[in-house]
Amino acid sequence: MAENKSYFFCGIGGSGMLPLAMIVAARGAAVAGSDRSRDQGRSPDKFDWIERRGIALFPQDGSGVAAGQTLVASAAVEDSVPDVAAANTLGLARMSRADLNAALFNAAAKGVGVGGTSGKSTVTGMIGWILERAGQKPTVMNGAVMRNFASPDTPFASALVGGDAIYVSEVDESDGSIALYAPDVAVVTNISLDHKSLDELHRLFGDFAAKARIAVINADDPESAPLLAGANVLRFGFGDNAAIRGSDFEPLPNGCRFAVHFAADSHDVRLQMPGRHNAANALAAIAAARALNIPVAQSVAALADFAGLARRYEVLGQAGDVTVIDDFAHNPDKVAATLAAVAELPGRALLFFQPHGYGPLRQMGKELATSFAAGMRDGDRLYVCDPVYFGGTVDRSIGSEALVADIVAGGADAVHLTTRANCGAAMLDEARPGDRILILGARDDTLTAFGRELLEKLTRHA
Repeated sequence: MAENKSYFFCGIGGSGMLPLAMIVAARGAAVAGSDRSRDQGRSPDKFDWIERRGIALFPQDGSGVAAGQTLVASAAVEDSVPDVAAANTLGLARMSRADLNAALFNAAAKGVGVGGTSGKSTVTGMIGWILERAGQKPTVMNGAVMRNFASPDTPFASALVGGDAIYVSEVDESDGSIALYAPDVAVVTNISLDHKSLDELHRLFGDFAAKARIAVINADDPESAPLLAGANVLRFGFGDNAAIRGSDFEPLPNGCRFAVHFAADSHDVRLQMPGRHNAANALAAIAAARALNIPVAQSVAALADFAGLARRYEVLGQAGDVTVIDDFAHNPDKVAATLAAVAELPGRALLFFQPHGYGPLRQMGKELATSFAAGMRDGDRLYVCDPVYFGGTVDRSIGSEALVADIVAGGADAVHLTTRANCGAAMLDEARPGDRILILGARDDTLTAFGRELLEKLTRHA
């Protein structure tokens, strides 16, 4: 559907924009774009790589927008942004990222949509790896770099460009765009408070699951219970009512293992990723692959080699017996899952958290505080900097100090230091052999670089 078309991506470096740009470019479209982060000098390696892929990049001043293009921009981007203003002057068609992705998805013979509050990027990557190993040549649209598909030539492998028949993609409920997708297989990992009320989420996920030939639903998740009544449901989980059922979970220093049961067969699963939540993610992927007639044994074999995703409990390295881990946890459910994985093994955790915006703090700050306070152990300490802010008119009246106050009131050890640099210095001063330093947060590509900087300083000190 992209062939002989021309697209201009406003914000091309974003986690949802970049893989989509790669897919349409590989399918024959002319692609150009701009990004405010590039103009600010952030993440230069990524933008250099994009240009080496033959994509023309321009300042976000409207100069790259030309007649005949379709503008791809977030629905939240205002008309005052120069690229949008230029597109409006030229009378160009405009699509959101979700509009374009849904069009590609719905054109495939089999679209596998992965939704849920948490785990959808990991499950999408797992399904993509299983299908690729099975010779199905899927196209995969993800919001995170899939390490199995990354290489020195493709370090930002958040997309896998395969054939037209199978399209595997994350779908987003936060902006309601999940309603655009018509899945053959619909996966719902879980439902919990994030950007919308639970009533809205139940409606969105319920409609999504009802449209599918097979809906893969988490039987262990209380909020997903209303979805289990559908006639098209394949249940996964650790409970007795799951068709793809896990048991005997065991944490390991370098991952985890568990058993999976389907019909009369059982298989031992070994993952390179820690945490019971990742075992649940694997069950979801196995169930989705089974809905596409991939035998469970074949999925289990593929998952043993699944290397995970960038920023999903990614171990950056170790120095002086201090381990530095990079993680995407940013909402209450993700924070709880990450802290549960941390608690499976001994050793104190020094946690850094950058809230992913002032709006999310207003929406779910109390729930975030509860997750941190409940998940942190005696001896663990949390350092919180100010929320990510790239400009604009957002209400900044509720910030990180309120979050920290609620966490402390919940009984955990937390401190608010306004800048990331101050948090980093305090963590390095506190770190002792056996500790784990975790970098938590979203919407900021430089968080990984921050983790690597801490690791480098630890190495020099060691």
